[in-house]
Amino acid sequence: MKEFMDFVTIDVWTMIFTWGNLLILFLLVKKFLFKPVNQMLEQRAKQIEEDSQGAAKARTEAEAMREEYERQLSEARETAGEIIQSANHKATLRSEEILNEAQTKAGEMLKKADAQIAKERQKAMNEMKDDISDLALTAARQILGREINSADHERLIEEFIENAGEASWQNQ
Repeated sequence: MKEFMDFVTIDVWTMIFTWGNLLILFLLVKKFLFKPVNQMLEQRAKQIEEDSQGAAKARTEAEAMREEYERQLSEARETAGEIIQSANHKATLRSEEILNEAQTKAGEMLKKADAQIAKERQKAMNEMKDDISDLALTAARQILGREINSADHERLIEEFIENAGEASWQNQ
C-alpha cells in the first residue's frame, strides 16, 4: 500500500495549479461558452415569442377575413336570391303580357274572320239572288210568253226568294 500511497500523494503546488487551471477553465468557459449559449437561448426564446405573437396575429386576421368572407358570401346569396325572384316575377309578368296579347290578337282574328264570313255569306246571298232572279225571270218569260216590267220583276223575285230561300235553307 505504500506504493499506492506514494502514487496518490497530494502536493500543495499541484493542488494550487489544479485549482488555478480549474478557475481559468471556468472563466474561459463562462466567457466563451456560457454567455454566447445564454445569448443564443435568449434570442431563440425571443424569436419564439415573436413568432408566437405573429401567429396569433395572423390567426386573428385570418378569422376576421373568414368572417368577412362569410358575410360577403351571405350577401351574395341574398342578392342572387333577389335577382332570381325578380327574374321570375318579370318572367311571370311578361308571360301574362304575351298571353294577353295573344288573346287580344286571337279575338281580333276571330272578329275579322266573323266579319269576313258575314261578308262572304252576304256576297253569296247576293250572287244567289242574282242567279235566282235571272232563273226566275227566264222561267217567267217562258211561262208568260211576254216581257215583264221591272216592278213585276222585283215582286216575282222577292216572292220566289222568300218561298224558295226559306224552304231550302231551313232543310239544311
